[in-house]
Amino acid sequence: MRLKTCFCAALACLGLTTPGSWAADTIKIGFDIPLTGEFETVGAESKNAGELIKKQLDKAGGFDIDGKKYAVEFVYEDNKTSSPGSTSAALKLITKDKVLGIIGPLSSKQAVPTGGVANSFSTPMIAAWSTSPLTTQNRPFVFRSCMVLTQQGPALTQFAGKEFGAKKAAVLYDIVSAYPRTMANNFKGAFESVHGEGSVVAFEEFRSGDTDFSKQLDNIVSSGADVLFTPQHYYEIPLIVKQAIKKGWKKPIIGANAMAGGNFVDECGDACKGLFFSAHFAAGGVTGKAKEFVDLYKQEFGVLPGEVAGLTWDATQIMLQAIQNAKGLTGNLLEDRKNIKDQLIVLKNYEGVTGKLSFDASGDPQRCVAIIQVDDQGEFTLYESICP
Repeated sequence: MRLKTCFCAALACLGLTTPGSWAADTIKIGFDIPLTGEFETVGAESKNAGELIKKQLDKAGGFDIDGKKYAVEFVYEDNKTSSPGSTSAALKLITKDKVLGIIGPLSSKQAVPTGGVANSFSTPMIAAWSTSPLTTQNRPFVFRSCMVLTQQGPALTQFAGKEFGAKKAAVLYDIVSAYPRTMANNFKGAFESVHGEGSVVAFEEFRSGDTDFSKQLDNIVSSGADVLFTPQHYYEIPLIVKQAIKKGWKKPIIGANAMAGGNFVDECGDACKGLFFSAHFAAGGVTGKAKEFVDLYKQEFGVLPGEVAGLTWDATQIMLQAIQNAKGLTGNLLEDRKNIKDQLIVLKNYEGVTGKLSFDASGDPQRCVAIIQVDDQGEFTLYESICP
């Protein structure tokens, strides 16, 4: 209790206590995203999606709630792809900028600690790309627009068995980084639950920053595996794939949603064409609402939107929908934030550009897993959806 009191006192000295009122004629939403650092490429996608929504709102003369038009302001804070940067950004957005809610952070490394800050200040937060179960765990004010990573292992197991007849698998993953480590174990558990203990015939690890995977790939090539799963990020996959090919690997390689993003295809080239990975969204082959979004994004920015752009678009639109569903804003910041959170909890069957979703009691969406293929033109294309 003394620790909590000291913490609150320190915040008060810094002017960081949560204010009780706000300018009720302007809706402020904060974006806690990486505009510099390791994930700056996907951070730029996230900001682009926000700017596209803002442009539409401005064109419409503001955001309509029960016949009243509200000005909308999006506040972008660069978390510099760091956990301290992300929590600091969240504190500024919550206490100084007086935002009604936060979009982001993107990666789980930032979203998990930042979710704790948002929940402590009773501020609704929607993480667009964070798949870690810890992001929302025991945090009623924290939600996500993406799936929980534990959905991917079973979906990829099902897909690899049906598509490739895979009964034995190999895994190559970074043991230091939480996302690939957790994904690797999730896939191993799912695959062996279907094909039997020991059906993951090679479970090879490396450490963050490694660039030579020769030893691990030698073991994988000689293991007799039917498929290789590597749950690494988009900037790591090209090196792994090219080295695997040089080592004589000629069988399928599959990845997880961290593979979607950045300039992955440009860096990997022809070597990555035909690869599959589990994700939420791809610009290629979409129809309906998703096609409208893709066309709008490409017209504005000259490139196709990636997964993070689609997930950020949905997260932002969901936040706005919850604000609208709150049926009027009181001007009391704490009360309005709580009302928005209450509307997020009951949101059902939202038709987003990345698919239909409904939140469960933990703030996680019930949604399908998309299997994405890198097609012959190097575009990410929806191949099929695997639903719970």
